[in-house]
Amino acid sequence: MTASTRRRVSVLFLAVVLVVSLVPGLAAAQSGLGGNIVVEEGETVSEVNAVGGAVIIHGTVTGDVSGAAGSVLVTGTVEGDLNVATGDLRIAGNVGGDVSAGAGRVHLVEGAAVDGNFDVGAGDVRIDGSIGGDARIGAETIRLGETASVGGSLTYDGRLEGNRNAVAGDITRDRTLGPTTVTELRPLASWVTAVYAFVANLLLGGILLALFPRFSEGVADRVRTDPVRAGLVGVGVLVGIPLALVAITLTIVGIPLALVGALLFLFVLWVGLVYGRFALGMWLLSAVAPGQAEAETDDEERLGGVAPKWVALVLGLLAGGILALLPVVGELINLLLGLLGLGAVALGVYGRRRQRGPLPTDAPAEGAM
Repeated sequence: MTASTRRRVSVLFLAVVLVVSLVPGLAAAQSGLGGNIVVEEGETVSEVNAVGGAVIIHGTVTGDVSGAAGSVLVTGTVEGDLNVATGDLRIAGNVGGDVSAGAGRVHLVEGAAVDGNFDVGAGDVRIDGSIGGDARIGAETIRLGETASVGGSLTYDGRLEGNRNAVAGDITRDRTLGPTTVTELRPLASWVTAVYAFVANLLLGGILLALFPRFSEGVADRVRTDPVRAGLVGVGVLVGIPLALVAITLTIVGIPLALVGALLFLFVLWVGLVYGRFALGMWLLSAVAPGQAEAETDDEERLGGVAPKWVALVLGLLAGGILALLPVVGELINLLLGLLGLGAVALGVYGRRRQRGPLPTDAPAEGAM
């Protein structure tokens, strides 16, 4: 096996690792990085650990559920503890252990049950289900519904509303709890999610650069030299493919094909975003070190011993990730980079097909197996 072949095998192995890390696990435990974790109805796993995306429990988790996620939904059973930092926590099933959460909003739905203690810092907390142990809640607003039940005592801070008779024990206000807990957790959760998203993007970007180096550099060049055309093509792809998928569903066998196509399209959108940030990195690198970004990275001078394309990838992902955290403007910049990358990829694939060349891949080095 030549060095070129070994390199490609290694990159493909990394690709498998990336895919496995971003989809629900198939073993007894599930973990996720930057993606969604779903325990389906009828499915049983030993534990769940996740960062980023959403955590959805329809089935049974025999151990604990832990992580930081955009949203957490429990409609099934968690036999252990639930420990999460999230924007939205909704419990409509059963938790056999304790609940500890920092969230923007928490809702214990009617008919749901937490057998242990309930320790929450949030912006808004609504209790319509039952809590077997003590409750410690710091929130701006705490609502106890008519069907709520707290078997132990309630220690709280914030505005307590609703059915105080739902609490079997004492009700005590403790101003040290306060809603400031969630205020402090929100930026932390955002940064944790951003860090893990950066790692996932870096893995995908590294795989793309390693497998398709010349195609990747061509994508970046297209974004820098003809951004208007790349952006317009990106808009066309963003609008056109979903319309085509909807049209496919009108056929008899179209629904399964459309579902597969939708998943592939989501992956293409992710590729477009990574390429858009890579192009941003190439542009920043050319501004800081003119001439280096255009160097043939395998043969010409490198930046501190590292090929410029790798420096540009890290630089672009960092810059794009930081910009994405900006309110309102960050989302627009993120969308623009994604459209530019998507359009440049589409133009590159179209150009290769017109030349009757291979799909975006690179011929093996001379003498390679």
